[in-house]
This record gives sequence, C-alpha cells and structure tokens, in this order.
Amino acid sequence: MPRWRPESVLDIYNLVLAIVLFASTWFLSRATAATDVDFWICAAAIGIISIAAVLAFAWWEEWINLLLGFWLIASPWLLGFTHTNAMHYSIGIGVVVAFMAALEIWLVYDKEDEALHPELREDDQPLVPRI
Repeated sequence: MPRWRPESVLDIYNLVLAIVLFASTWFLSRATAATDVDFWICAAAIGIISIAAVLAFAWWEEWINLLLGFWLIASPWLLGFTHTNAMHYSIGIGVVVAFMAALEIWLVYDKEDEALHPELREDDQPLVPRI
C-alpha cells in the first residue's frame, strides 16, 4: 500500500478539477467540437496523472500536470474559442491546475533540499542577528 504524502491532497484537488473540466462541456453552450475534445482529453490526462501521483509519486507527473495547465491557459487562442464561456473555464481551471502542480513541485523539492542540507534550515536561524 502506498504511503500517504501530505502533498497528495493537491493531486486530489487536481482530480476534482479534472472531473469538473470533463463535465463542463455539458454545462457550457457548445463553442466548437475542438473545445469538447480538448476538454475531454485534458481532463482525462489530468485525472489519470493525478491518480498515478497519489498511488506512486514521480516528478514527471507534476511536470506533465504543469504543462497541461499551461495548455489549458493557451488553448482558447490556439484552438479558436476565445470570447466564449469555455474560454473562462479553460483559463480558470488551467491556472489552478498549473498552480497546484507548481506548488507540489516546490514543496517536494524544498523537503528534499532540507533533507540534504539540514544546516540551512530556516527555523534554526535567529530572527535578529546577535551582536
């Protein structure tokens, strides 16, 4: 059984966002067929990667989620569905997915950095320099 990491909650949030993104094609007025396909593919990829990250964390999973978040931000202009409700969903969910992936990358990197260099821990340093 995989060990629960505190950072895994961010992957659970990404999974919920993937479900919202997948279902949003039925809530929105149809922008284009490309919008539906884009949302379904991105939602499936984010969902699968988030489940995989909860079960067995690997660095590449968060980097892929970060790239998928950036793709969702850029896709309205690249696929031509600007000025639609789908654009707002795409950008909003993309920003949150990218933010959570970047946050998890930073949290895990910071934890590993503290483990490698315990002498640099911030909580061991005095707040005011001693004279």
